[in-house]
Amino acid sequence: MSRILKNIIFVTLFLAITLNAKDKEVSAKQIAEFENLALFKNAEIKVEKAYDVGSLYLLSIIVKGNKDEIFLTKDKNYLISGAVINTSNGMQVKAPVDLTILKDKEAFTYGEGKEELVFFTDPECTYCKKFESYLPQIKDKVKIKVFFFPLDFHQNARDLSIYIMSKKTKDEKINAMFEFNIGDDLSKVKNAKYSKNELKRLEKKLNEHIELGLNLGVQGTPALFDKDGHSVIWVQLLEKYKISVK
Repeated sequence: MSRILKNIIFVTLFLAITLNAKDKEVSAKQIAEFENLALFKNAEIKVEKAYDVGSLYLLSIIVKGNKDEIFLTKDKNYLISGAVINTSNGMQVKAPVDLTILKDKEAFTYGEGKEELVFFTDPECTYCKKFESYLPQIKDKVKIKVFFFPLDFHQNARDLSIYIMSKKTKDEKINAMFEFNIGDDLSKVKNAKYSKNELKRLEKKLNEHIELGLNLGVQGTPALFDKDGHSVIWVQLLEKYKISVK
């Protein structure tokens, strides 16, 4: 983007805006108007989706085959490329992700509550384990679809993910998720036996989870989304239910 236009502003802005349920997706007509701007035509910018976030428009775009997010001022005179931070919670303003690609692909669902969430976890991630330790306190309030996203630098994360996913029932998988803490003896996991076909199936499922996470922009764990695809901070989720993280 830096080569294209002199009136693109590269800056991190701190604005009192955030993308949430009340921010509305703009119409196809408005998107066509954006794409008809000389700026967009010259740069061959394709707008996939756009949102009115109050002070700005947030645009999900494709430029020369690459996906990106940019902001457009309401007067349509300036594009802003960079991070826009909501000053009320410190979170970066982002477009919601499309969770339809996850349909029926979770490892299991935790909880029987009304609030629906998607959770990408790494069984060797300290903060994932911390969040998971509070889940029994909110299991009647949330319904969390769990996906595994083992990070490369966690030596045992793949083995632990496969171990948990190998369990036959939902309750067994949940118990397996809570079975080990960071630093525990993992000989039970390392010595677990799987048939060739079962291991192939589990590896395929785990790789699918990782790919799904990458498609949603997951870069680390824990990664939590609400049912509309907005990022959720796990500490703030717990605080909403009057739980203080210690």
